[in-house]
Amino acid sequence: MASAVGSAASVSSSATSIARSRQAVSNAQCNLCHTCRSFPLHPPRAVAEIRKRLVTVSAAQQVRLVKTSLDTSSAATFSLSSTHLLTRPQRRTPSCSRVTQRRRASALVVCASVDAATVARDEVSDDYRSRPPQDVRVLVVGATGYIGKYVVRELVSRGFSVITVAREQSGIGGKAGKDQTKAELAGTEVRFGSVTDPASLAASLGDSKVDVVVSCLASRRGGKRDSWLIDYEATKNSMEVGRARGASHFVLLSAICVQKPLLEFQHAKLKFEQELMQRKDMTFSIVRPTAFFKSLGGQVESVKGGGPYVMFGDGQLCACKPISESDLAKFLADCVMEEDKVNKILPIGGPGEALTPLQQGEMLFRLLGQKPRFIRVPLGIMDFVISLLDSLTRFFPSLEDAAEFGRIGRYYASESMLIYDPKTGRYSSEDTPSYGTDTLEEFFRKVIKDGMAGQELGDQAFFS
Repeated sequence: MASAVGSAASVSSSATSIARSRQAVSNAQCNLCHTCRSFPLHPPRAVAEIRKRLVTVSAAQQVRLVKTSLDTSSAATFSLSSTHLLTRPQRRTPSCSRVTQRRRASALVVCASVDAATVARDEVSDDYRSRPPQDVRVLVVGATGYIGKYVVRELVSRGFSVITVAREQSGIGGKAGKDQTKAELAGTEVRFGSVTDPASLAASLGDSKVDVVVSCLASRRGGKRDSWLIDYEATKNSMEVGRARGASHFVLLSAICVQKPLLEFQHAKLKFEQELMQRKDMTFSIVRPTAFFKSLGGQVESVKGGGPYVMFGDGQLCACKPISESDLAKFLADCVMEEDKVNKILPIGGPGEALTPLQQGEMLFRLLGQKPRFIRVPLGIMDFVISLLDSLTRFFPSLEDAAEFGRIGRYYASESMLIYDPKTGRYSSEDTPSYGTDTLEEFFRKVIKDGMAGQELGDQAFFS
């Protein structure tokens, strides 16, 4: 640790002295994030010096180091690993509008890729990995949600001692009472409390000890206030309360779309990711999955009934490598014990090639034995609706979330759920890791036969 602190001090001094040469690249613009592209880059010599010093510094210190050693008035696009800092100047015309401080903070995380080999492990106790599963206490928050239920079942099946936290009225629309919730979370110690209230959450756990926290929390609809309340505040409450009870590892279910943040819930998730990575007293596994099977199944029954398949543009504006809820739950459970997943951001998709909406529709018609029939909706229609709602929010603030929902819909209609390269502006199926064995075709076959019963997304069906 002494060498790491010394390295940090050296880098700060070096960056300060070298910063005078910034004028040499004053016209170069960073691609820190698509929301803000007008921060000047630091000179190559400063970057080279930082690269050299970062080798012995922990991942959390790296993030703080780059943020503090570079001038506070600017930020550089960077990618952190155990051996290098990549910064590639690009000449751009400044075009960003003012962004909030928390959005700038979240944008910084987009460019950071953390290697477990660089993280200082001596400050974190992870001796729980030497114990059998039945002696490992795992706290799951978001346990009654769509993915959370599968994660709970997977952890219980592996023999872990699982504690779950739920509201007294939980589930979609708060329709499930205590008895139903306990039945759904069988095999766990169910505690009733509110993750949005730190005192309530702490009281629900009492003096229980915890080794690992697994968060499956997600705002149901993506509204602005709800996003910050759940994706940031409630998740942070879970981290703090879990740590106070001994947790040394945090497994976070995030989303692959945060790598290109345009939406409020993405910025909220990124801000929490940043704070999690900066902690010295906890390790982390940040899981960023692609689309879920269920979110792609919303049109199966209507097409089965003779309806057309609706898609935006030519149906090839975006693509994804969908993953089943079961496979994703297994991957999240792997993160509890497997050391190769510690202190890493882990994008993950399902098996096979990426599929566009057009390909998904063609697959569905083939399985149904029907002639393909598509309706192509121009993206311009969504743009018009969003613009109209934005203008109306000046007079009717209550429409703010409606406008945000429109932006969410447009995002999923036009952005791929694959690894994104901010330098090229391209998505890559090849670079998106695959996991599991379940395929979308198998899911479609099941839904065609049995329907979507038990596949309810609730408010999140908006994303279908």
